[in-house]
Amino acid sequence: MGTVEHPSVMQHVGAGLHGSNCRFCGHSLQRTFVDLGMSPLCESFLTAAHLNRMEPFYPLHVLVCEHCLLVQLGEYVSPSEIFSEYAYFSSYSESWVRHAEQYAVAMIERFNLGERHKVMEIASNDGYLLQHFVRRKIPVLGIEPASNVAEVAKAKGIPTLVKFFGERTAEEIAREHGKPDLLVGNNVLAHVPALNDFVAGMKKLLNRGGVITMEFPHLLRLIEGNQFDTIYHEHFSYFSFLTVSKVFEAHGLKIFDVEELKSHGGSLRIYACHADDETYRPEPRVANLRDVELAHGYDKLETYSSFAPRVHETKRKLLDFLIRAKRDGKSIVAYGAPGKGNTLLNYCGIRGDFIDYAVDRNEYKHGRFTPGTHIPIYAPDRIAQTRPDYIVILPWNLRREIAKQLAYVSEWGAKLVVPIPQVEVFEPGA
Repeated sequence: MGTVEHPSVMQHVGAGLHGSNCRFCGHSLQRTFVDLGMSPLCESFLTAAHLNRMEPFYPLHVLVCEHCLLVQLGEYVSPSEIFSEYAYFSSYSESWVRHAEQYAVAMIERFNLGERHKVMEIASNDGYLLQHFVRRKIPVLGIEPASNVAEVAKAKGIPTLVKFFGERTAEEIAREHGKPDLLVGNNVLAHVPALNDFVAGMKKLLNRGGVITMEFPHLLRLIEGNQFDTIYHEHFSYFSFLTVSKVFEAHGLKIFDVEELKSHGGSLRIYACHADDETYRPEPRVANLRDVELAHGYDKLETYSSFAPRVHETKRKLLDFLIRAKRDGKSIVAYGAPGKGNTLLNYCGIRGDFIDYAVDRNEYKHGRFTPGTHIPIYAPDRIAQTRPDYIVILPWNLRREIAKQLAYVSEWGAKLVVPIPQVEVFEPGA
């Protein structure tokens, strides 16, 4: 990829970060992509007993490598601190479970998977995906670092190892459980600080003739959709197709197909195999997406400079809306307490003076408080009890699903709000 030096359009990293190296190519990181200030870990929900204790905040200062153009966040906290006990359970999103089932059916049909094959998933969470292969009697194995989440999967009858994935884990799994014909990773590639170790591990674990599929947010969609709230400490890397192709190629894997998905505001699903595997020829979608990114300038450093100013303006517009609503005497609550919502709340400085409370379907979060902003979290039925004027949907990528769930709030004239890509107020059920 070519790069262009534009000191005037991209801010140099401050002294505290100067000299950090790219987690893929090793080059020194000097350029800021966006700086969202200081923020706590987005899934570190607080109990009442912890509200008056010191709370750690870490930089959300995102950099872009001038050499390989990998957009990345520094590793301020070890993965074990983030993921050993995790508050995110995939099965609470009905649309995500449907997405997983549709994926399983498609992979079984495309690759003729059956009882003699094996499917493994890295970051298998609560078994939301592997359960669909189990129902079709296909052997599976989950690899999940969060012990509390893994226990839920095990209770569903899904064999799950509580481990972080890398080359060493890959060798152990291959030795003790064999190699998979389908190796799956949904929304995990971005969560890996040791990127090269992780991809090298997939190469070692994958069976000959096997296929890897990975889903992750598409950097192009993040930039075009102004999705700055998907930046948080659990997401160490943000991938364009051009850059992720280079990462896989460097480890002896070739991407032979790619799909553009609507999930999480716009994601990619890549299909990869061993580089010397002639079974899978590149599909036209590979060249097409590469051409799209080149046409949009994702091989040029200056393309990445347009993001930060739009983020700043979104913050100003959201605060304008909230200030006007509160001055008009309106009550405002939030639906959902996702990780992305906590980035938004902390970056914009939105606390209890704007948002009365949040609700979430995840029982783990009930009675807890949002990290940093300390907004109390309740079960969804609290909305009917308090009848707020505005409901801000923090997991905006699920706006249709949530808008249907909240259709009843039209009884008292409440309106729904999404903050991304820009503030939009709309009627329930719309």
